[in-house]
Amino acid sequence: MPWKSLQVGYNGSNTPLLESSMPSQRTSLTRGYTIALISAAILSTTAIFIRYLTQTFHMPPLVLAFWRDTFVVLTLLPILLIFHRPWLSIRRAHLFYLLAYGLVLAVFNSLWTLSVSLNGAAVSTVLAYCSAGFTALLGWWFLNESLNWAKLVAIVLTIGGCVLVSDALDPNAWINNLVGILTGILSGLLYAIYSLMGRSASQRGLNPWTTLLFTFGFAAIFLLLVNFLPTGLLPGTASTPADFLWLGDSLAGWSVLFALAAGPTVLGFGLYNVSLGYLPSSVANLILTLEPAFTAAIAYFLLGERLSGTQIFGSLMIVSGVVFLRIYEGRTAGQDASSQAASLPAPGIE
Repeated sequence: MPWKSLQVGYNGSNTPLLESSMPSQRTSLTRGYTIALISAAILSTTAIFIRYLTQTFHMPPLVLAFWRDTFVVLTLLPILLIFHRPWLSIRRAHLFYLLAYGLVLAVFNSLWTLSVSLNGAAVSTVLAYCSAGFTALLGWWFLNESLNWAKLVAIVLTIGGCVLVSDALDPNAWINNLVGILTGILSGLLYAIYSLMGRSASQRGLNPWTTLLFTFGFAAIFLLLVNFLPTGLLPGTASTPADFLWLGDSLAGWSVLFALAAGPTVLGFGLYNVSLGYLPSSVANLILTLEPAFTAAIAYFLLGERLSGTQIFGSLMIVSGVVFLRIYEGRTAGQDASSQAASLPAPGIE
């Protein structure tokens, strides 16, 4: 957590004082939740942009993923050059970590973009959020993060909501769209790994915007190489080098693609990385399960996608899980603060 330990001092009346140059635990939790919620709202527009490009321009998904990552770098690099040049330098010890992080991001972006093209904006977003359960369990196994009863309840609610929204209880969905569902679930697994690596990057002292720049830069390189693989080896890749300029002279197409990178991607992923500095990855990922509800609402009005009553109920389950977790974490933070205050030495006692 990015807060410093409290220091005990005394005023003239021998009364203990708490001094801290960083926010309290409760304030940090509130800040983390706020940043994560804003990130969820911004990220919810990502699938809308992708769905528009794949439907309107029939753009190959992995070509789209390459340009998205490239435009992220082209957007963020000049900003850091002008305002935060020191954030462009990294230690050699972090280079290989960021390279691996970029590879995970490239695979996740590929699966996610394919899922949107196969499943639609709303359903693909929900399927990606199977990552909530993956993240909590992987965080428990590899990062020693707690897995208490409150997280388990929230996981059950969010995973259950994902099942309902994706119509996974309907056998016909698995028969007619097996590839789409598997692609969506795998994107959820990769999203979980991405979340854990983001948390680890924060623990290593890496600035979140530095992490964002380098991971998307490496991901763009990996996606470029993937698109040069033999035709047909992977779906959604460029058939010829000319496919990299699929949008041709379409100003509208390139504008939407650039907006996808500069808007929801830079701000959404950036703020999500910032939230990981305040919250465990399992908590941050659970908060972002609000994104499917946001996406479903936007897709309803802009793309004409409709959710059934069952899917709406599933979305409410997701929201309930996040709200429950926030209330529980807030009360826990208050209790911890009270315990710290009670453990201070009494006035005049050495």
